[in-house]
Amino acid sequence: MTTGMFVDRQAHERYLAAYRAAQALCPPPDRELDVPTSFGTTRVYRFGDGPPLVLLPGLSATALGWGAEPARYARDHAVYAVDTLGEAGLSVQTAPIRDAADRGRWLGELIGGLGLDRAHLVGASTGGWHACAAAVHAPARVASLSLIDPTAVTAGFAFGVLWRGAVAALTRSERAWRWFLRWAGELDPERADVRLVLAGITEYRARPAPQVPFGEALRAVRAPVLALFGGRSVVHDGAKAAARMRDLVPHAEVEVWPDCGHRMDAAERVLAFVRRCAA
Repeated sequence: MTTGMFVDRQAHERYLAAYRAAQALCPPPDRELDVPTSFGTTRVYRFGDGPPLVLLPGLSATALGWGAEPARYARDHAVYAVDTLGEAGLSVQTAPIRDAADRGRWLGELIGGLGLDRAHLVGASTGGWHACAAAVHAPARVASLSLIDPTAVTAGFAFGVLWRGAVAALTRSERAWRWFLRWAGELDPERADVRLVLAGITEYRARPAPQVPFGEALRAVRAPVLALFGGRSVVHDGAKAAARMRDLVPHAEVEVWPDCGHRMDAAERVLAFVRRCAA
């Protein structure tokens, strides 16, 4: 298994142009950090002060995919928004991430590299899977987990995701990926942050670890857990995923938001949960 990389130098330059365009619309961070780990260097943006909170984005979304939300979280926290290592962004991968254990180890090393003992993890979509990998494989680094419609944590992807994703991957066309993102996440392909996701998919060759449900391994999680699922999410069966979470992690606070799809405005709910955990 090799590491993720850009298709060529021109692809990298096109991606950086899209990154700068999206970054111009985001609140400026207090600090930009490049944190070394065994798997490569991870780009992190820090905002605010207080109990540490790490934001883990969805697939190819980068730290910029959170838009203005880091500023909302930074009202009460030192917020660290991450460009996921192994995906497009300003992080630079040097060793393969082969499985959930490697993904958890990377995140544990990242938290330690930030000078933190533990952090509250907030993961959206694929970021939720990454957060759970840390909770299972680097539990000492995790103060709490907040999962926002997390994918493939307790239930697999819906068939519609698999066949639509396969069509887009086979054609390798931006038009097909626009169609996929509009369907899966109700995303406007003309927005700068969504154009960045498209650039990441088309200009970068990711080599991610297989994203499969954790199953019985989740029973070992002891950190406080908030798990929010969209009742109208098309990426999986939200009700089924929520029921399985309640079974595997009985202490978790699990909610299905019936009117929401895959994208959820959950910052205030997460902040209230983390506030209680940090008290």
